[in-house]
Amino acid sequence: MTRSLATTNAPTTRVERKRRPKRGLTAPLRGLTPLVLGIALWQIFGTEDSPYFPRPSTWVTQIISFYDSGLLVPALGATMRSLLLSLLIATIIGAILGILVGASHFLDRALNPTLEFFRATPSSAMVPIGVLLLGYTLTMKISITALAALWPILLNTRAAMREFNPTLLDVAAVFKMSWFRKVRTIIMPSVSSAILLGIRVGAPVAIIVTVLIEILTGVTGMGALLAQSQQQYNNAGTFALLVLIGIVALIFNFFISAIESFFTRHLPPA
Repeated sequence: MTRSLATTNAPTTRVERKRRPKRGLTAPLRGLTPLVLGIALWQIFGTEDSPYFPRPSTWVTQIISFYDSGLLVPALGATMRSLLLSLLIATIIGAILGILVGASHFLDRALNPTLEFFRATPSSAMVPIGVLLLGYTLTMKISITALAALWPILLNTRAAMREFNPTLLDVAAVFKMSWFRKVRTIIMPSVSSAILLGIRVGAPVAIIVTVLIEILTGVTGMGALLAQSQQQYNNAGTFALLVLIGIVALIFNFFISAIESFFTRHLPPA
């Protein structure tokens, strides 16, 4: 009888841990089905000598041509280098400013109009100012891209700091923690999810702005190579570079999502 009751009560006393659902590659690949189907139909019904819509098979030939000419690898490397540096700078500055502004009601009220003004300003409008101040340089491209990706990280971190429990700082004061240890053990774990979310939102913005700057200014990168191909009426090369930029952006966003999933794996599911 006792064994039977123990067996009966086991499901009610045992706390079942909910596991975070694993995200595989099935869902993203399934989302690419319409694109793949459209390209397949384009290949079937298109013509290779079309001046505006050449067959996708000609795109591969153009990619190989760009690679053999030594233009593709430097352009791709320049775009990825500026993209990674911009996102890193935006993450550091956005996290620091978000923590400082969110922790102080005075700074929040004083800087909120300025932050909202710059957040609402289109990033493309900052390109002429960046060129005027920094010239057609890599520094200009990184600065404008970092400024564009900064706001999602900053605003998400500020929102997380607004919900921060001040009692945790009292506990830190009781244990006489140093400022560095307080930030590392209390503040950063509390806002890390918001920072990672801001990075995931800011990464596509950084990709768009980087390619846009390269198209507008001709600074070395995939965007400049795309603009050059279009100006030479190389339509097959233009489509090929456009698809390649999309593939790189897709891989980069998947990499950012994987990093976010790795650092938030210990958190309970929503």
